[in-house]
Amino acid sequence: MDQNYLIGNIPTSFKGLQSLKTLNLSHNNLSGTIPIFLKDLSLLNKLDLSYNYLQGEIPTNGVFANATAVSLMDNWGLCGGVVDLHMPACPAVTWGTEWKHHLIIIPTLVFVFMALGMSIYIIFLGKKTPRRPYLVLLSFGKKFPRVSYNDIAQVTQNVSKSNLIGKGSYGSVYRGKLNQAKIQVAIKEFDLNIRFADQSFVSECVALRTIRHRNLLPILTACSMIDNNGNEFKALIYEFMARGNLDTWLHQKRGGVAPKGLGLAQRISICVDVADALAYLHHDCGRPIVHCDLKPTNILLDDDMNAHLGDFGMASLVVDSRSIAAGHSDCNSSLAVTGTIGYIAPEYGQSVHASTCGDVYSFGIVLLEMVIGKRPTDPMFENELNIVSFVESNFSDKILGKIDAHLQEECKCTIQTVPEAEQEIYRCLLSVVQVALSCTRLSPRERMNMREVTINLHAIRRSYIAAIKRQ
Repeated sequence: MDQNYLIGNIPTSFKGLQSLKTLNLSHNNLSGTIPIFLKDLSLLNKLDLSYNYLQGEIPTNGVFANATAVSLMDNWGLCGGVVDLHMPACPAVTWGTEWKHHLIIIPTLVFVFMALGMSIYIIFLGKKTPRRPYLVLLSFGKKFPRVSYNDIAQVTQNVSKSNLIGKGSYGSVYRGKLNQAKIQVAIKEFDLNIRFADQSFVSECVALRTIRHRNLLPILTACSMIDNNGNEFKALIYEFMARGNLDTWLHQKRGGVAPKGLGLAQRISICVDVADALAYLHHDCGRPIVHCDLKPTNILLDDDMNAHLGDFGMASLVVDSRSIAAGHSDCNSSLAVTGTIGYIAPEYGQSVHASTCGDVYSFGIVLLEMVIGKRPTDPMFENELNIVSFVESNFSDKILGKIDAHLQEECKCTIQTVPEAEQEIYRCLLSVVQVALSCTRLSPRERMNMREVTINLHAIRRSYIAAIKRQ
């Protein structure tokens, strides 16, 4: 149960686990005192409570009598215990000047006065008790490096604005090098003043801890600590993607800067990469994961133009595999159906929980966007016209005249050089659009699933590459 971002007190329900031999609650956000009942678990011979926020006196009996069986490091408020733990002695309770820093237990028969005293103390403690300015990183495991807040602050605070590479719904992303890293990294710092930012951090951590795929954005480590000002700090650290996000390759930037431009083969390969990542999340990573916010800005490109799906801040776990087929899933988070306008599945407007079918719809919108070069929120789409109906009305006889300008120019040049390639280009575009329209059907049950999508897109890519090589 370590590294699960658990919060609050250690559950009293553990009291009934009389056969428990090992308990690891390290690297969480647990607070309060160590419950006395832990010393009464007679079979418990290994206990790890390190890297939490526990305070108060350490028991001396049971498992706590053996210092080698207990790990309590980096719990700033703990005291006492057996000598071999080398913990500070608990302060004596007095009525002197130390009352500002220690809890005074006032025996009284009047419960009202005791409750009032405790309330005053809690309010005072929140203002006066010094909080530790620096904590070690809450890492995902041994294979993930640990960094300090100060390491991250050197990148996010003490650098020029050129290192700020983007801003999202819940914070900012910076580029830089950490002391422990020999490569460029991207640091996503969460603005915890924004509603749901902390939930977004937890969602992304939960999603990324156990999944590994070549087309998912590689995470290096996660960070949850108290900064030098006593404020909560959360950040995720990823490998830096040198080619930026897909959106910058498709659309004109502010100031009239033209997009970088992608050829047909590159677009198909990117589609395949993203489809592979989604198929893995939906079908091959144990418990299915719904991304919930698929769009070009969340598709990152590395040096070799391989696509990596990122930003799992809205991701949801599907409770039951049957919900995949049905197009529904349970989600305990209020972030369940949050997404980006234009890419959100229409059924989400009816308060339907997040589902893999919603991801499929978003993927279909991204496919159409890559073909015609228009965002689903483009001003041309108004009233009853949207990106799906626009493509449907031009499918299939007019599609070549409606595709992205850069793509259209490339296709024309290819056809002029190799006239025989026209038919294959046309067939390839129609096939991609057909997959996209299948993904964006109004009814979730009528959409392809991502396994079917990947099979189709891989076949399209193989066919196109083989045809071009023959020319």
